[in-house]
Amino acid sequence: MPNSKSTLLEKIPAWSWLRHYNQDAFKSDLLSSFIVIAMLVPQGMAYAMVAGLPPVMGLYASIVPMIIYAMVGSSPTLSIGPVAIISMMTFATLNPLFEIGSPVYIQAACLLALLVGIISLFLGIFKFGFLIQLISHPVIKSFIIASALLIALGQLKFLFNVPLNANNVPEFLKSLFEYFSYIHMQSLFFGLSAILFLISVPKIFSHPTVRGLLNASVFLSRAVPLFLVVVSIALVYFLNLQNYGIKTVGIIPSGFPPLSMPFWTWELAIQLLPGAAMIAMISFVESLSIAQATALQQRSQLNSNQELIALGLANIGAGVTSAFPVTGSLSRTVVNADAGAKTPLAGVFSSLFIVVVSLYFTGFFSDLPLAVLAATIIVSIWKLVEFKPFFETWQYSKADGIAMWVTFFGVVCIDISTGLIIGIVSTFILMLWRISRPHIAVIGLIEGTHHFRNIQRYDVVTNPHILSIRVDENLTFLNANALKGFLINEVSQNHNLKHVVLNCSSISGIDLSSLEMLEDLNLELAKLNICLNLSEIKGPVMDKLQNSKLLAHLKGRVFLTHYEATQVLSKDVNIE
Repeated sequence: MPNSKSTLLEKIPAWSWLRHYNQDAFKSDLLSSFIVIAMLVPQGMAYAMVAGLPPVMGLYASIVPMIIYAMVGSSPTLSIGPVAIISMMTFATLNPLFEIGSPVYIQAACLLALLVGIISLFLGIFKFGFLIQLISHPVIKSFIIASALLIALGQLKFLFNVPLNANNVPEFLKSLFEYFSYIHMQSLFFGLSAILFLISVPKIFSHPTVRGLLNASVFLSRAVPLFLVVVSIALVYFLNLQNYGIKTVGIIPSGFPPLSMPFWTWELAIQLLPGAAMIAMISFVESLSIAQATALQQRSQLNSNQELIALGLANIGAGVTSAFPVTGSLSRTVVNADAGAKTPLAGVFSSLFIVVVSLYFTGFFSDLPLAVLAATIIVSIWKLVEFKPFFETWQYSKADGIAMWVTFFGVVCIDISTGLIIGIVSTFILMLWRISRPHIAVIGLIEGTHHFRNIQRYDVVTNPHILSIRVDENLTFLNANALKGFLINEVSQNHNLKHVVLNCSSISGIDLSSLEMLEDLNLELAKLNICLNLSEIKGPVMDKLQNSKLLAHLKGRVFLTHYEATQVLSKDVNIE
């Protein structure tokens, strides 16, 4: 019985760190949770606004999901909760369907989180985490940059205090032109002052002189957004800034997040399913990349399918506690790790502090200016808007560069979900294009070695009677004709040719279409008294070929190394 109980506990991810938990880890986790909470309160409320939801839902999204992830997740420092991009995707999914802020909109946001959780949980249980890898990193990077730009533009309506539309850049420019004369200058001044404060004060705290004078300079730098929130609330309250047109958050209900299933129908679920799938995909990619970065630094193990399960359960928890989709936060995770968090219990502590805020301090935030929350989002998200990666990627790979630009313009000119789909589709199209145009080289021997290289790049030794070809790609129906066309051109230019040797060192697979092409090529070359030879065939490829007719009917031979092939065939040609 004790053995079975111990085995059962070991299957619970949290048991791996709970059984070794000690006083030092408790102190580190508690301190890091204090630092994270200074960011989480203003960020959570701000990101709820990005999603078009009441600010209190940002607090709700920071409670149960973090506790669930701490028990099930595999990363010791990943901070789960509301983030800008997922909030923007939530808004993009719900905005065309429902009126922003309406009860139906709020219920749909909760149902969306539930669907995201179910999709992620399903993928994790059945170990489909590899499917997420189908999205290329350049597309994800471009998507994040474009989304960050839209998020920042979307917050300008709170700085200007006019109803701007920021679903895409053309709509934003159109609405800005329409409402430009109605910009509220007091709100704009308040928001710009907040942005200046958020940018300049952390730089002061990070100065070497200040760091030497203040031991808590790092904590103070992280707590600047919370300090700004407190100061702005005080200014509004004591100076009655609402009388000057400064809009505030308003009444925020207090209490623990209500536990209930969101309203749903099959029709509504089907409407939200495409958006939920997109959010689940981006949520996992973002969360896993953040968790991998911290896991590498701390040399901790990470299980991608377990992360999917943890994210799924966290989002299900969000859905049944009046919250919206959540994922790992880069800024809070980095702060959590830098602050010395040892275990996921740091996230639990942060959640408990959020509970205290939700129960007793929501009234304090009712005078929080919307312009300040918008400034917080703009400053935190604008760091992601950079165009240098586009040019660096273009210099390295034109195909990846095209995918990045297509994704970017798709997101900023149409909408987030459509832009991402366009980026993914363009990636596959470009990948198929690359595969259909493999790099094929005529190779020769580097004198004094056993190495063969491209005759256009190196000074090599060749035999006029032997044509050595290397294909740097698996052979598929996409590129079979390209290889055949290349060989036809080379053979037509060399009338003394006796042997063609196909170097297979870079080939890990040959499909049926390519096999039939090689069989046809073998017969056609034989009619010209040219033998087709193969060299350096990999084991798995040879296993396949042995079950085919190619080896039995091959006019030439199969060689272990390409050097052996050229040496043996050179002697045969000389004898002839």
